[in-house]
Amino acid sequence: MTMLQKTILKYLGLLASFFKASLMSELEYRFNIGARIVTDILWYTAQLSVFEVLFRHTTNLNGWNLPETRVFMGILFITDAIYMMLFSENLDRMGEKVRKGDLDLLLVKPINSQWMLSFQKISVAYIGNLIIAIGWLLYALSQIGEFQWVRLIWLLLTIPIGLSLIYSIRFMTSATALYFTRADAVTYIWYQVYRLGTRPHAIYPEVLRYAVLTLIPIAFLASVPAEILLDKSRPEILIWGLILSVLLIKASSLFWNRGLRSYSSASS
Repeated sequence: MTMLQKTILKYLGLLASFFKASLMSELEYRFNIGARIVTDILWYTAQLSVFEVLFRHTTNLNGWNLPETRVFMGILFITDAIYMMLFSENLDRMGEKVRKGDLDLLLVKPINSQWMLSFQKISVAYIGNLIIAIGWLLYALSQIGEFQWVRLIWLLLTIPIGLSLIYSIRFMTSATALYFTRADAVTYIWYQVYRLGTRPHAIYPEVLRYAVLTLIPIAFLASVPAEILLDKSRPEILIWGLILSVLLIKASSLFWNRGLRSYSSASS
């Protein structure tokens, strides 16, 4: 067995352990699981209602009709559920870990600290949200006339690219806590940026449309995957997305490691 294989197995084993520990923790408070699912269903309903109301007054929104927009929302819900399950709680609490000194415990582990911090807590409750989101997407696709179901295979590539981009951006905004200790304003900016990805980027002005595809590639959250799935965009754009994801993941690592060099332990 090569060193690379051993490393991969090591990280997969750790991920399985994190999942098991998180599941046991979640099951201690079963009511919270149900409450979280209900809360997100309400969020899904609110997001869908915006477009359902809009399309009562128009049949086309800059090239998007109602069935296509429902597909877009289905992909958004799936990507959001996976992001919330894997990363959200870990990255949202990074600033708190820095202020309280909990980060120190992670830094002494014989494992990549960025990876450890990103996957330490898996929000298992979002599996329910993911199932609901997949169900909605399948329903939405069934409303598309003559949809080629084999095209679903594109999601195996587009969703990971979108997740890696969103993760990298969010990680860097969270990691500003290493530089500023309190980075509440940066977190607020992140949520405003994230909101841009909850709408098809085609409805934005041209300048903003290019911005969410290049400078802040939040369009890869759902817009680009939906366009490729519906054959509204050429798959070549994924090459750009893949390049961006590699660059941003590398940038997040450099940003993290540089911040660690100036980090002072809260207990020191």
